[in-house]
Amino acid sequence: MDSNQSREHVDLIREVFSYNRRFQNALFVLKIDSQIIDHSYFSLLVKDLALLHQNGIKIIIIPGAKDRIDEILTRYEIPYHSEVGVRISTEESINFIKMAAFDVSNKVMTLLSGSNIPSVIGSWVKARALGVVNGVDYQHTGKVDRIRTDAVETLLNEGHIPIFPCIGWNNNGDPYNISSDELATMIARKMEASKLFFLSAEDVLTKQGINLPDDISMSNEGRLSKLSISQAEQFIARNSENPLTGKIRMAVEACREGVNRVHILDGRIEGVVLQEIFSNLGIGTMIYSNIYERIRPMKRQDISSVLSLMKPFINQKILVPRGREELEDGLGDYFVYDMDGIIHGCGGLHLYDDGKAEVAGIAVDSKFNHLKIGRKIVSYLIEQARERRLKAVFVLTTQTSDWFLEMGFTPGTLEDLPVEKREKYNKDRNSRILIYRTE
Repeated sequence: MDSNQSREHVDLIREVFSYNRRFQNALFVLKIDSQIIDHSYFSLLVKDLALLHQNGIKIIIIPGAKDRIDEILTRYEIPYHSEVGVRISTEESINFIKMAAFDVSNKVMTLLSGSNIPSVIGSWVKARALGVVNGVDYQHTGKVDRIRTDAVETLLNEGHIPIFPCIGWNNNGDPYNISSDELATMIARKMEASKLFFLSAEDVLTKQGINLPDDISMSNEGRLSKLSISQAEQFIARNSENPLTGKIRMAVEACREGVNRVHILDGRIEGVVLQEIFSNLGIGTMIYSNIYERIRPMKRQDISSVLSLMKPFINQKILVPRGREELEDGLGDYFVYDMDGIIHGCGGLHLYDDGKAEVAGIAVDSKFNHLKIGRKIVSYLIEQARERRLKAVFVLTTQTSDWFLEMGFTPGTLEDLPVEKREKYNKDRNSRILIYRTE
């Protein structure tokens, strides 16, 4: 192996470990199209998902069952048809549809068992009838009404992979056939997934045959690698006939409801999920929401608001005291979370000469804790450190160490601090030292 190949190999290993640490305890939701489940690479895909699970990533799988449903209905000579792409699930067909959906889910569970991964097929979806639309009675075709997220969360915490068949039940116990795409989107939203994956049997999106939105960036090989929400909406408006437009529409909905990243992949490619996750370039198309869009540098006129945010944390001795003069002197180090001109959170990144930086002064208005503003600010500061090619960030904390550990920080020692910070370390305060490696 020559030196260039060796360097590329080492860089790849570093990249994989970096992403692996970032996704510890993250939740990935995967909708797998019916054609992929019948593909020769499907067993390899399940092994890859098992590998992710074994490395601390939580997984939920929604297997599509369209082909299997068609096969079962044809075998038993049950007539079927669709309107505007939606199957009409008749009284005669619904039990066969349910049988096919659970058959596909069982196939996934069997393959996971072969990798010693516990999985559960469950009835966690409440559904209601789609009803009569434009004069068409869809009978036992339904839509998602509610998901028993508490039961699913318990299974995830116990180390299981939940598998959702495309069936939901109403309060009377009547089954409904529901859209797997809709189900996957709803689960990702309600479970606050880090990522939602759509694995289809369609080629990746390239500039060939599509009407490109403005200011779209393409990969070197001409692949449409990523779309912001606004760019994705432009794509939908200009490419209504594209087979992936429906999934892009679902992706936009998911991103608007809090899912940070949605990945649309060609599931026929070996190792596609691993290649998409553990690479900066990816292999499919990612639709993303900008979780940092409300974070901006602190301005001088923000200082009073920032001091007000910090005050209760200073009173509780969670933060060290800071005054107006100190914030003015360090104006370029601080960032704020701005919603409609009102500051709801803040944080600082203090740079040191040895390639490290300190995350400091994290404070959030308690009325907005549900928005996870603190996590967004810390993630933003870590990304700022990466852009500056810093080796690590550190934090000194007395009462919030668990919170930082959940974000991927690890315990450090006094020797991990820059010399300048080490000399100023307050032994009376006895803060815990936590490190986040950015390389």
